Amino acid sequence: DGMVVRSRTKVRKNLIDVCPNLKVIVRGGVGLDTIDYEYAESKNIKVMNTPLASSASVAELAIGYMLMLARSLYKASASMKAETWDKKSFEGDEIGGKTLGLIGIGNIGKEVAKRAIGLGMNVIAYDPIVKTTDLKVKFVSMEEVLKQSDIITLHIPLDKKTGATITKKEFDQMKNGVILINCARGGVVDEKDLLEALKSGKVAGAGIDVFVNEPPTEEQRELLNHPNVSATPHIGASTNEAQDRVGEEIATKVVQALKK
Repeated sequence: DGMVVRSRTKVRKNLIDVCPNLKVIVRGGVGLDTIDYEYAESKNIKVMNTPLASSASVAELAIGYMLMLARSLYKASASMKAETWDKKSFEGDEIGGKTLGLIGIGNIGKEVAKRAIGLGMNVIAYDPIVKTTDLKVKFVSMEEVLKQSDIITLHIPLDKKTGATITKKEFDQMKNGVILINCARGGVVDEKDLLEALKSGKVAGAGIDVFVNEPPTEEQRELLNHPNVSATPHIGASTNEAQDRVGEEIATKVVQALKK
């Protein structure tokens, strides 16, 4: 009667067709790209996700990347493990006073904005749908986010029809030495164009939690191994607190749907 899945399980037409009693599908996570939700809903199967449960966890990861890249913490830690004391090589930047550009200010973007404001950052945002917020955020065009931001973080879904939101064209509009964070979806940033922007110095550092292929293929190794890239294996929602909230939200939604 009910099906609960996480990120890896794909609920496609062939699976839906062999579940004649199915009334509800709940994905523990953000987005519905792993579910043929239009087909499911055509068969009167309710499809839901848990968009709020992991927002704070993903936001904290994005903030963590900003601090890590601005201060080269991952490089400094590696140097210590290599038994060197290379103090002069790790002069970084404060993120307080810098301009943070949000591309997407939905549930996660708002949580990032709250934390960034608390750290003294100037926050600007572009979102094709959301146009107002009660936070101290200035809404601008996509072009202005690209031009003005010292750090850019993405919190948008992948549009499979239009492809990557950030390509060479967008990189060319950014400040030299910008930091780019992607904890949203693999594919919203063109990985080959990002690698070229890192090589040229246009992008000073990139924090990446999501990839076109997960796990990454050999073709993606050059990007992952770039010295100014810090990467994680899609762990945005992987906190104890988020998992508790996901479980509670799933249980509530399944029960409510089946009671109807």
